[in-house]
Amino acid sequence: MVSDPKSIPSGSVLSPETNPAAALAAATGVLTVDLDAIVANWRKLEKTAVPAECAGVIKADAYGCGVAPVARALAGAGCKTLFVATPDEARSARAAVPSAVIYVLNGFFQNCGDAYAKSDAKPVIGDLNELAEWDVFCRRSGWTGGAAIQIDTGMNRLGLTVAEAQGIIPRINAGDHGITLVMSHLACAESLNHPLNSKQLATFREIASLFSGVPASLSNSSGVFLGSQFQFELVRPGAALYGINPTPEADNPMQPVVELKARIVQIRNVERGESVGYGGTWTARRPTKLAVVSAGYADGYFRTAGGSDGTRSAEVIVAGKRCPIAGRISMDLMVIDVTDLPNNAARRGHMVTLIGEGITVDELAHHFGTIGYEVLTSLGPRYARVYKGGAAKSGTDQVAAAAGS
Repeated sequence: MVSDPKSIPSGSVLSPETNPAAALAAATGVLTVDLDAIVANWRKLEKTAVPAECAGVIKADAYGCGVAPVARALAGAGCKTLFVATPDEARSARAAVPSAVIYVLNGFFQNCGDAYAKSDAKPVIGDLNELAEWDVFCRRSGWTGGAAIQIDTGMNRLGLTVAEAQGIIPRINAGDHGITLVMSHLACAESLNHPLNSKQLATFREIASLFSGVPASLSNSSGVFLGSQFQFELVRPGAALYGINPTPEADNPMQPVVELKARIVQIRNVERGESVGYGGTWTARRPTKLAVVSAGYADGYFRTAGGSDGTRSAEVIVAGKRCPIAGRISMDLMVIDVTDLPNNAARRGHMVTLIGEGITVDELAHHFGTIGYEVLTSLGPRYARVYKGGAAKSGTDQVAAAAGS
């Protein structure tokens, strides 16, 4: 396990100038990313999608996991195509993986052509105005990097209408059109039998067939598991790479990727009848031992996971056992009921586990009232980022020990 200073967000306790082991020893929270698990998940998705190519979606800093180390790990495993959301993300991805094909999902704007050209990134065009602006840029600059066309088949978010897509078929038939991919996006793929799945499939199959010689892509993470008819020439998994369940109606086929720990900053005792936290919503029903932990909603641990009288809170792992949160989550802190642990099992300075040891991202999302995507992308910059596996295999165990793992 080793830290990757180049991939750590601004504000993290780790920086290129710090000693990693010393920094982790002082860190109030540590997010560990298992690059080997990401690679294993990609390979499982690739195998499921054969013979389609399996790309990797690394937008939003690779779902909070770090775009540079994740992109390098995926490329090392054989992933050739990456998807990001913005030109800035494309620039970061290109710096990490010079040889990748990179698509930018949020489209093309009139004055951003140079950014695409410098990163050798392809815009995903979903509007006729974008297409016209892209054509002007290519004509004036001579850039021949190519672009994708997105067609709206029922998501009603981005994409040409079917009629608009039909209108550019003469351009496709004329050749030298610069379109390297035609794609759409499934709205309800996580629901196996949702009627919109088959409707979108039929619409996309019909229109994509008119894009002669252009590879087609429809499936996101969940779409990969809808069957071969949804896979076309390329699939675009994102969340599943990072351990989020792409089949919520069944067991999760993916390996967990992240482990999140935070440090106990204080142990305190309260008497029966005393309240804990803002609003006094949680009341001790017995003499209670509490551990105050250095993570809160500013770090992406949502306020909705707190405990109050009569409601069940989220839990954390302390000394190998689940312990409930007592009271509301604060900006920087949470309070844990550790009364049932053996004496000295929870002490100041110890790390507790917020994700990992059986607590999944999806479980935490349930307590947050959201989805795993939001959990991962909300994890804040105050956590030290540590990577294990992948390109990090040359690191020493001292870093892992400093992280409290």
